[in-house]
Amino acid sequence: MGMALCTAALARGHTVTLVLGPVQLQPPEGVEVIPVESAVQMHEAVLRRLPGADVVLCVAAVSDYRVAEPSKRKLKRGTPPTLQLVENPDIAADVGARKGDRTLVIYALESDNAIENARAKLERKNADYCVVNGPETIGAPGALFHILKRDGSVLWTDKATKEVLAGVLMDELAL
Repeated sequence: MGMALCTAALARGHTVTLVLGPVQLQPPEGVEVIPVESAVQMHEAVLRRLPGADVVLCVAAVSDYRVAEPSKRKLKRGTPPTLQLVENPDIAADVGARKGDRTLVIYALESDNAIENARAKLERKNADYCVVNGPETIGAPGALFHILKRDGSVLWTDKATKEVLAGVLMDELAL
């Protein structure tokens, strides 16, 4: 989805910065890429770039948790280790708390009570739009998407490719 959004924004003449975690996809030509490997690095990179942004699209499905103390050596077979988890930073919420006049678009991957959960997420993270989709979207060219607006309305609901959805968003954001 991130690559489709980058392509749509570039096609409309916008400058695009992509904070990109480890993926096999190649970003479109003309995108400034900031590579990161962890949620903590992504959080830092996004907040560092926030002052220069007009619109922030939080598309990544960043894990809510990480291992508290990663092992520096191989863990041998036998008794499985007990892993202690700690929360990752909430990138979208931190952008929402600092966004000022910027527009914030978040994504919600939901499998149960999708619209209800996404509306709560939209409010909690101080976002302007929330794109809702289900787990079937992962790795697929398209799916059923809903775009919720902060005012409580539904901007769009339809099955579409990620490229079509990106165009709908860019049109709404007047980008």
